[in-house]
Amino acid sequence: MPVSAPEVITLGCRLNIAESETIRTLIAGRDTVVVNSCAVTNAAVKATRVAIRRARRDRPLSQIVVTGCAAQIDPASFAAMPEVDRVVGNADKLLSSAWEAYDAVVVSDIMAVRETTPHLAASFSQHARAFVEVQNGCDHRCTFCAIPFGRGPSRSVPAGAVVDRIAGLVDAGHREIVLTGVDLTSYGHDLPGTPTLGLLVERILCGVPALQRLRLSSLDSIEIDDRLFDLFTGEPRIMPHLHLSFQAGSDLILKRMKRRHTRVQAVAIVERLKAKRPEIAIGADLIAGFPTEDDAMAADTIALIADADIVHAHIFPYSERAGTPAARMPQVAHALRKARAERLREAAAARKAAWLASLVSTTQDVVIEHPGDHGHAPNFAHVNIPPAARPEPVEGRVPHATLEPGQIAPVRITAATATHLIGTRA
Repeated sequence: MPVSAPEVITLGCRLNIAESETIRTLIAGRDTVVVNSCAVTNAAVKATRVAIRRARRDRPLSQIVVTGCAAQIDPASFAAMPEVDRVVGNADKLLSSAWEAYDAVVVSDIMAVRETTPHLAASFSQHARAFVEVQNGCDHRCTFCAIPFGRGPSRSVPAGAVVDRIAGLVDAGHREIVLTGVDLTSYGHDLPGTPTLGLLVERILCGVPALQRLRLSSLDSIEIDDRLFDLFTGEPRIMPHLHLSFQAGSDLILKRMKRRHTRVQAVAIVERLKAKRPEIAIGADLIAGFPTEDDAMAADTIALIADADIVHAHIFPYSERAGTPAARMPQVAHALRKARAERLREAAAARKAAWLASLVSTTQDVVIEHPGDHGHAPNFAHVNIPPAARPEPVEGRVPHATLEPGQIAPVRITAATATHLIGTRA
């Protein structure tokens, strides 16, 4: 009987996407389904369980393995699920030995991990962009967050290894690279000489001249130093798109979250960035209904969407995570959290729709994604290129080549919806 192809189901962050490609390499040739889980909210953990049950229904004879943050934090609960054959922790999932073992639970002490290494995947077959982990773990303790217990202490990949990894991915045909990490702006504090993220980016751009586009995942705004600021605003190969971990627009809530920035600082960094490079698009994480939040505090977060020109908003109702300080604070009613999150989404959607409309008649260089009819612009706007909008061949003119996933194509934007752009190849 032929062996079913291995499958990796990825939930959560871009770092998980990067790690899933290595897992795909490690389980090649096995009749295995791996669920790479997320634990950022209770909803994410619930989604992991749903994915596990669906995987068992779809692949009744395959081995089902659960890994990722949810598995690391609470391995026993996943091992107890009848659909699960094995649980593998975050510190183990990139090791071939973990996938060759037969133990039902392979979960090491994540807090004892002190280094991270480049992944084994030679390319990202499922993605037009390639994701490269340069940092893992977090030494901060925001009061709402359980992720440090799933990822362990902050640790960085040496710059030379990062440059080699990116050079290999570019040689394999990837035109856009995304740097990922749990606390990306803490990069380098554990390495000799304590290099910064800005220094790493400089080495990448210098060491891989063939790299066309470099994008960075979520950043802590308070740690954007002058070198990183100058790179974002002056280097055309760095995409004009920043996702910032703001979380709230109220100073009191930020203090209770144990964030390290104020509202004024959040708005100021965006104003400085856009003054130097106006096309920069700002994304942000925002939490609705954090413990003790009142109507005025919630209004401050809604106002932040306009004040910081947030066009890519990730909005979550607060989710109490067991063992975190925020879970012991006076809680906002669940219905009110949900209502405030909906109001935040409405404000964010209106801001995004207006921004997208402003891009009509521009030309955007789009990284084409599978199956070839859509992709993302440098500012991370989603662009659809419907077949009907593609120019027909004209006698005497060389026809446009078929759009292939992974290529970068200039697209003239002809229309905008509330969620995406529509265009035709320029």
